[in-house]
Amino acid sequence: MLKLACLALAALGLIAPAAHAGKTLDAVRQQGRITCGVSTGLPGFSAVDSKGNWIGLDTDICKALAAAVLGDASKVKWTPLNAQQRFTALQSGEVDVLSRNTTWTLTRDASMGLHSTAIVYYDGQGFMVPKKSKITSVKQLKGAEICVQSGTTTEKNLTDYFRAQGLKAKPVVFESYEASLKAFFSGRCQAYTTDVSSLAAIRDKEVKNPEDYAILPELISKEPLGPMVRRGDDEWFAIVKWVVYALIEAEELGINQDNAERLKASPDPAVQRLLGSADDTGRLLGLDKDWAYRAIRAVGNYGEVFDRNLGSNSSLKLPRGSNQLWTKGGLMYAPPLR
Repeated sequence: MLKLACLALAALGLIAPAAHAGKTLDAVRQQGRITCGVSTGLPGFSAVDSKGNWIGLDTDICKALAAAVLGDASKVKWTPLNAQQRFTALQSGEVDVLSRNTTWTLTRDASMGLHSTAIVYYDGQGFMVPKKSKITSVKQLKGAEICVQSGTTTEKNLTDYFRAQGLKAKPVVFESYEASLKAFFSGRCQAYTTDVSSLAAIRDKEVKNPEDYAILPELISKEPLGPMVRRGDDEWFAIVKWVVYALIEAEELGINQDNAERLKASPDPAVQRLLGSADDTGRLLGLDKDWAYRAIRAVGNYGEVFDRNLGSNSSLKLPRGSNQLWTKGGLMYAPPLR
């Protein structure tokens, strides 16, 4: 009788069974590490610092994931991938998660055997030009040669935008990121195009005098960036996206890397739930109750991750803009963690 009652309640959604471990989670636990696909070096997102450590927004997502799943943010194997390699590496199982400034599009989400999980950065495609060119608008690039990397949404966006505007441009396409930059800075092209966050990183890190280059004001696309996983493993898909949402929720609730331990005693039910001192949300993901607490302690909340890698505490000094919390006029919004 009790069993029937529990089944009825579960059918109504009033209680939920614990999740069973998926094949990716099983493999990660067996190996004792998460293999994370990252860029070959993009400051602010994933790059190696002077001490040989991987740092950036995308790498912090992998560290938070490792802390949540394995209890140790250092249990990550970094696999640098260029734009052409990244999807094959994920599809083949070479990496467990792709956290590599990758745009969520219908084609990628629906036809490649992959799942986009959650948005970690709202970006848009822009253009960088030498200031000495006196170019102040994309409209002035009519007939210009524009350097762009192949295997990216950037290449198609460039073609689509100029066709829609009735303008002609001459894309100069390079397979590698390094080759495209070398061509631009040598004067082969009048402009360079990619996501604005990447342009800011390039200007900050790749030139002697950043003031010699300008990023034009127009954005020609929407580029929501976030980690991707393989289709067919719903448990792993859920874990990756809810780790991201936990970091966003932590910022909204005022939980950060330093106060997370103290706030475990908070009387606020939402704080208790997130930090594992009340409801055990971990059992629904195949994890323990402290999964979110460990992720926050490892890298901080979303605001801390942003500021450290891209914002006020970084060399890039990018504004939060659309990446501000929804409560402050931005787009960052976590579904209810309950």
